[in-house]
Formats: sequence, C-alpha cells, structure tokens
Amino acid sequence: MSKQLTIALVAHDNRKADMVEWAMHNAELLAKHKLVCTGTTGGLILNALKEKGIYADISCMNSGPMGGDAEIAALVVRKQINLAIFLIDDLNAQPHEADIQMLLRQCRVHNVPIACNRYSADLMITSTLWDNDDYVPAVPRYIKFQR
Repeated sequence: MSKQLTIALVAHDNRKADMVEWAMHNAELLAKHKLVCTGTTGGLILNALKEKGIYADISCMNSGPMGGDAEIAALVVRKQINLAIFLIDDLNAQPHEADIQMLLRQCRVHNVPIACNRYSADLMITSTLWDNDDYVPAVPRYIKFQR
C-alpha cells in the first residue's frame, strides 16, 4: 500500500496482548503509517516495536478510562482517522462503556472502517481499496440529508 493512513489502535486490558501480537505480525506495514493509540496500548506497541528494531510514528492519547477513546472519537469526527482497530473485551464490563460506544458510533456515522477482531483487522489493513484512486466510499444516505 503506497498511501499513508492514520490508524487508531485501541485494546481493552484483556485484549492488549492480542493487539501487541497483531501489531508485531503487521509491524513492517504499520511502520509506514501514522498510528494513534490509547495510552497503555500505544506504550506496549511502541516498546514491542522498539525491541524488534522498528520505528513507528505513534501518538498516544490518554488511556481509555481517562478519555482516550473519546479523544480518538474526536479525531474520527474531524476526519483525521482512516481506519480503527479496536480489540474489545466483550466478556467483561468496562467502566467507560459510554466512551466505547461513542467511538464505535462515530466510526459508523462518519464511515470510518473499524475492525473489532484480528481477522477483520487483517482484511481491512491489507485491502487493495486503499490505493485504488477510482474507489470512493459511498457516504451513507442518511448523512446526505442532514444539515
């Protein structure tokens, strides 16, 4: 992929190891893009990449419970995120559930692809559509009619 993307990476505590493993599996590809992460997740990914000798442009927001999910949602609204990978722990309650739902909602409303598991993340990050200049994602119809 030749186009540089801004990719949000978020993972709940019980999914952080999965996110780091996914990031390491895709390290060379991710290093070509700008990464925006919630605080703890970003720190873990940054350290793992450094150990592998790979430099990546990583910006860390606050941790999720401290507003990081909301900060990334704001970037989505401002059209500063191209792709979001959010490995969610669906088996445990999260104290900041409202922020989580807001991030997911803003991705849907603003037509930002969001992967919530590793398989969909792999499919999205390797899609040939990123470099296809003829492909323009359709804007959801309900957005066209709002002012």
